[in-house]
Amino acid sequence: MSLQQAPQSRVFVELVPWVDRGRENSLVSGGNTLPDFRRPLPSAQAQNATREVHVSGTAEVSVSPDRAQVTVRINSTKEAAAEVKKSVCRRLDYITQSLQLQGLQAENVTVTKDFRRVENAYHMEAEVCITFTEFGKMQNICNFLVEKLDSSVIISQPQFYHTPGSIENLRRQACLVAVENAQRKAQEVCNLVGQTLGKPLLIKEEETKEWEGQTDDHQSSRLLSSLTVQQKIKSATIHASSKVFVNFEVKGKEKKKKHL
Repeated sequence: MSLQQAPQSRVFVELVPWVDRGRENSLVSGGNTLPDFRRPLPSAQAQNATREVHVSGTAEVSVSPDRAQVTVRINSTKEAAAEVKKSVCRRLDYITQSLQLQGLQAENVTVTKDFRRVENAYHMEAEVCITFTEFGKMQNICNFLVEKLDSSVIISQPQFYHTPGSIENLRRQACLVAVENAQRKAQEVCNLVGQTLGKPLLIKEEETKEWEGQTDDHQSSRLLSSLTVQQKIKSATIHASSKVFVNFEVKGKEKKKKHL
């Protein structure tokens, strides 16, 4: 009795690496799909998988006004045109010369004149608009003019404001400090779990706010002219806040090299 030959073997399933996405499903003859057999990633590849830490950071910064503007007004009314011009121009020359002696640049001083007929007399008014970058010098000059010219001139209250570059720099500073705070937070988290903080993968500014400093209710109820210089500076101070979201890469604990 002859033995029956064993049939030739046929392969129905091919196991492929898990990472080979194109060959996760193998087909048999007839077009039927075989079950999805996967192998886990090799340990070396698993260690190379990107690990991340997501943190948010906030910051609030402020900047005081960097400019102040003061207006000095001179006026006179007389029957003779020559007399009214002489009265105004004499005080005007004294003011402009005093500003030059104090070191103010010509581009920071603007002079306007208005001469007109009022009923049976002539009226002339001159206005000196002064822009200051040093508030201490501003106070000294205003005090000097009041002392020397008394009531013959009218000096306005200083108006404090910011240059456009100052505001833009404030916005950048708020964002940078927020990112710095987020990085510090992520570093402390990695230190806590024994890991090393890597490079940032994503930095996103999620929210920004700006507001002008305001005095308290008691001060706001008073006239602006009655506030002190320091109170006006505080009221004109601008604040900015920024909130960022940062995604950092996390690396394994760095091993210290042994010195031979």
